[in-house]
Amino acid sequence: MHPCYESQNATYVFTSNPSVLCVLVYAFLGLLSVVTTCGNMLVIMSVIYFKQLHTPTNYLILSLAVADLLVGVFVFPFSMAFTVTSCLYHEDFLCKIRDCFDVILCTSSILNLCCISVDRYYAVCQPLAYRTKVNVQVTVVMILVSWGVSTLIGIGLTVTGFSQGTCEDCSVDIVMTNTLGPVFGFFLPAITMLCIYLKIFIVAQRQAKSIQSTKCVGTVSKMERKATKTLATVMGIFLLSMTPYFLCVVFQPLSSDTPSVSLIETLNWLTLSNSMLNPFIYAFFYSWFRSAFKMIVCGKIHRGEFSNTRCLNIITHA
Repeated sequence: MHPCYESQNATYVFTSNPSVLCVLVYAFLGLLSVVTTCGNMLVIMSVIYFKQLHTPTNYLILSLAVADLLVGVFVFPFSMAFTVTSCLYHEDFLCKIRDCFDVILCTSSILNLCCISVDRYYAVCQPLAYRTKVNVQVTVVMILVSWGVSTLIGIGLTVTGFSQGTCEDCSVDIVMTNTLGPVFGFFLPAITMLCIYLKIFIVAQRQAKSIQSTKCVGTVSKMERKATKTLATVMGIFLLSMTPYFLCVVFQPLSSDTPSVSLIETLNWLTLSNSMLNPFIYAFFYSWFRSAFKMIVCGKIHRGEFSNTRCLNIITHA
C-alpha cells in the first residue's frame, strides 16, 4: 500500500494522518521537481541568451530541456497528487490528464535524445557533410516531428486505455496498447540510439588510431577516455532509468502474478528522474555550458550585455 493512502469503505483515499514515511516521500519528490525545473531552466536560458550557443545541436538540447522542464512543472506535481495508486481506484478526468502529460512529455524527451544522437552521428562520422545535412531547418523539422509523434502517442495511449498499474483480466486492447506504446515510444528509439552511439564509438576509435600515427599519443588517450566515459554515461543512465518501467508495463498484462502497485510507482518515478539527470549529462559535461550557468547563477547577465560573449571567456569578464 502507498504510504500516503489508506483504505476506507473499499476505496483508496489520502490519509488524514500522514506518517513520517509519507512526509519524507513527498519531500523527496518535491525536491526532485525543483531540481528538474531549475536544471532545465538553466539550460534553456543559456541557449536562448548566449548567441554562441545558437547552433543546431544546442537547439535540440533546448527542445530536450523544454520537455524535461515541463515534466518537472506538470508531470511531477500531477504524479504526486494523483499517483498510480489513486488513479487505479479513481479513474477520472484528472487521471487521464496526468497519464496524457506523462506519456507526451516523457516520449518527447526520449525522441529528442534520439535526435541528438543522430546529430552527433553526422558530426563525428560525416564531419564534412555535417553542416549541409544538419542545419537549422533540418533541426526544426526534427523537433517538430518529435513533439508531433509524442503528442499522437500520448493522446492515442490515453484514449485507448493505457494501463500503468496492475489489472486483472486485461483485455486484448489493453495488452496491445501496453505493448505497442512502449515499442514505438521507447524500445525503437533506445535501440536506434544504442546502434548510433556504438557506431560513433567505433568511428571515434578509428579516428584516434589514425591520429596516433602522428605521435599525439597523450591527446589520443585523453580523447578515447572522454569518448568512452561520455557515451557510457549517456546510454547507461538512460537505459537504467527507463528500461525497468517499460519492461514491467509490457509484460505485466501477460503475467499471472502481476507486480505490486508500489513497484509500478517506484519504476515510474525512476523513469521521470531521467528528466532531472539530462541537464547534467548533456549540458554540464560541456565547458561552455558550465560557464554560461555560472554567469546566470551569479546574476552577471543583469549587470551588462554579454549575449555576444564567448562562453569560454565568460568567467574572466567583470
